[in-house]
Order: sequence, then structure tokens, then C-alpha cells
Amino acid sequence: MTSETLHDRALAILARLVAFDTTSRLSNLTLIEWVEAYLASHGVESRRVANADLTKANLMARIGPAAEGGVILSGHTDVVPVDGQPWTSDPFTLTERDGKLFGRGSADMKGFIALALAAVPDLAAAPLQRPAWLALSYDEEIGCLGAPAMIEAFGAVSPRPALAIVGEPTGMEVVGAHKGILSVRVQVLGREAHSSQTHLGVSANMAALSLMADLTALAGRLIAEADPASPFLPAHATLTIGVIQGGTAINILARECVFGFDLRCPPSLDPHALLAPFFERCRAMDAELAARAPGAGVTFEILGDVPALALEPGGPAEALARRLAGDNGPLRAVPYAAEAGQFQQGGFPVVLCGPGWIDQAHQPDEFIEIAQMRRGAAFMTRLVEALQSPVA
Repeated sequence: MTSETLHDRALAILARLVAFDTTSRLSNLTLIEWVEAYLASHGVESRRVANADLTKANLMARIGPAAEGGVILSGHTDVVPVDGQPWTSDPFTLTERDGKLFGRGSADMKGFIALALAAVPDLAAAPLQRPAWLALSYDEEIGCLGAPAMIEAFGAVSPRPALAIVGEPTGMEVVGAHKGILSVRVQVLGREAHSSQTHLGVSANMAALSLMADLTALAGRLIAEADPASPFLPAHATLTIGVIQGGTAINILARECVFGFDLRCPPSLDPHALLAPFFERCRAMDAELAARAPGAGVTFEILGDVPALALEPGGPAEALARRLAGDNGPLRAVPYAAEAGQFQQGGFPVVLCGPGWIDQAHQPDEFIEIAQMRRGAAFMTRLVEALQSPVA
């Protein structure tokens, strides 16, 4: 088959995938069931790796022989919400305008999944010497929660796959590094009282502000200590407080204040070490507030902990992805987090490479250019050809 045929097939599949509302707060099982049926129609068996309550699932599938040198094509099935965004077309109906395909998840990252699925008939028909593996995950958008169990399952496969390509939207350019992310929720409980009688209560807001001042100081220090040779933009680790909720009235000492922040670090920095003094401060303040008022205190919860992806110059994943993408440019780094760091942590050489651009992700009227889908189709066609040769 030609890449143009694969491209046409991918557009039809993308329309089906976009039609599934797989916002992270919902189940992804209707999409998974559709993919299972599609794979079965081409003689491909698949395996679910479900979450604890069986409401969501990862999906693994091998196309080709149980041989060395397998290539994992990985993508997440969940998308971010469309609530409150001013879309000019139905976000769950793929809509073509001016050479662009609009729809939630079209760029991030159902376009890549559609291309991988569109390659399945060609892979199944070809005399492959090495297998292609499909890896579809859930809950990437809320902390890369689904992939670890699937990556662990890949680690037990024999023969073990050789490398992974995570199809985040990179414009079909090879990306070799990304930052990690540590997301934290902090709850401060105080004791309500009239604002004129501060000696009778504890303001959760005032205590929380003290903790947030520590984080603000850390954010400034990270900027000042940035590595000038860093390939990331921005070069420094970033710490931002994204959510603050506290208090009921101006003249009442706040009973509760909750805030959430994330710390995004390049591979050279350990986020847990950076935050260790802050967490110790939370513990000390917890004891201090409890001594002032029964029930007052501070608790914190790590909501997401995704490792960074470190550069592997000249590694097998980079070499293959460059050849398939026709990319002779520099090895790039991106500031967002992805599942690639988890694959690397699991022992797999890995890069990011997929159609579309991250600038379109999470936006109203998210789109992927048809030209990008054509480049992705050429990538997949070359992959089918490459897997017909044994490991070099």
C-alpha cells in the first residue's frame, strides 16, 4: 500500500476516534472496545491492562512475529475537557476547514493513534521480521496514571520490545527529552473566628500564604540557578501555583484554604529533593496549627509524579525515528511532561515523534493539519518497510 492510501485510511479512523468523548473524567472503554474490534478484524489479538475498578483500560497489541527488535507505538486515548471553550464546531465531530482537521484530540494525540491503526492492515500483510506493538493508555492528561502498569507489562514480554516511539504532537520532528512534573495539593485547616478577634481563631488563608511564599521563593531560585546550556525553553525548572481556594467572607478567619502547584524539572534535577524542605515546613506548620486550635493543621498530597525524559543521543529509538521521519535536525527538548519518561524509567529507549503541534493542544478549535497526517502516513509506511528486516 502507498502512504497516500494509509493516509486516507487514517483520516477515516481519526473521525471515529474523535467521536468518542474520552475526556479524562470519563471512561475510555468505548474507544478501547472499538479498537479491539478493529484489530480483531485484521487478525490481531490485543490485551487490556485495566485500572482497579475496570472503568478504564490500557490496550496492548502485537502485529508481527514474537521476535527481537519490536517497536512500540504509544499514544494516550484521553483528552482534556472542552468545558467553557468557544469552539466554532462540534469538538467531537472531525471537521475539515482550510487544510485542517478540527476536533478534540485531533492533535493530542488521536492523530498519531489513527496513523498507527491505519498501518495495521499493511503490517499484518507484510512479511515482518520484527513486530510492531500498539500501546494505548488512559489518564495521561491527569498525571500519566495509566501507562506505568502497561509499561510494566511490556517489561515482562518475551522477546522484550527494543524501543518505543511516543506520538505526542511534535510536527513529526524527533524530540529526545522532556521535563518531568510533580503535582501537589496542599490543604490548610484553621479555626473560624471574627476577623477582629484573631486571637480566638486561626486563619487558614494566612497560614497558606506563608507556605506559598516559600514556593514563590523556590521558583525564583530555580530561575536564578538555571543551567545556561539547558536545551529546554524555559531553561529553568518551573514552579507555579495553579489553584487557590479559601475563605467564605472578608470578615471571617478562613477555616480552610486549598492550593495546588506543579514543579516541572529537567532530567538533571530531582523534584523530590527540591521540595523536601517545603514538605518539612508543612509538617512543622501542621504541629504548630494543631497546638493553636484542635483540628487545625496542614496536609499535602502528591497527585502526579511523572519522570523526565533524558537525552539518549545516538540511541536506537532516536536512530529509527530519524530515519522514518527524514529528520536530520538537532535532537530537541520540550518543557511539557509525557509518558516517554516512564518508558525510559522502565528500561526502554524512547523518543517523542508525532503529527501536529503542541501549540494546538488543549485549545478551543484544536486541529491537526492534513499535511501533518500525510507526513505521519509516510512515517508509518517506512516503518512497515523497516520491520521487514531483522535487527541490524
